Amino acid sequence: MSIALIDYGAGNLRSASKAFEFAIAAAGRDDKVTITADPAVVAKADRVVLPGDGAFADCRRNLDSVPGMVEAIRESIVARGRPFLGICVGMQLLTTRGLEYGVTEGLDLIPGEVRAVTPADPALKVPHMGWNTLQPHGDHPLLDGIVTGPEGWHAYFLHGFHLVADNPDDVIASAQYGGDVTAIVAHGNVAGTQFHPEKSQRLGLALIGNFLAWKP
Repeated sequence: MSIALIDYGAGNLRSASKAFEFAIAAAGRDDKVTITADPAVVAKADRVVLPGDGAFADCRRNLDSVPGMVEAIRESIVARGRPFLGICVGMQLLTTRGLEYGVTEGLDLIPGEVRAVTPADPALKVPHMGWNTLQPHGDHPLLDGIVTGPEGWHAYFLHGFHLVADNPDDVIASAQYGGDVTAIVAHGNVAGTQFHPEKSQRLGLALIGNFLAWKP
């Protein structure tokens, strides 16, 4: 199976690639991970991953600057029905719009918008940075085998904005930071994590393994 990690100048690709390779080896699989800026490779891959670091608008500009990449993403998701994973700002780009320092259109694959994290406790600093457990919102294959709840495994977050989905059913897990913060979303064959699975140790590797086995 081929896994394409999209290179558009806005993600920690080496760490993500190493995490995927580790999860593949741990599962005894023979999948191949490719870091690529080639839309043709993305369109044909069996699994596609969109990482992202930085501001929403900058990441969207970077993505648009790769000729044919947005079209390849849509072909992969819509025409081919391939499982797709966005990470951090890569997840945020999947929604309808981002409200970070203005309004920027997203890919509109998960209806909703990206808003600022606003903890109820003013002592909590933004950006939200650190380790949090996850609260599941029902069952989902991406959560298989992952220990959630207050005594569960931890995910690593670093963000000041999060995805607010139009349909609450698209949020499959949240974290607590002075209120609910969206942690994992899934809509059809499209999923995303606000945290960084490549930096989340046991939880992250388990989630990557679940993504590799996911058959939406």
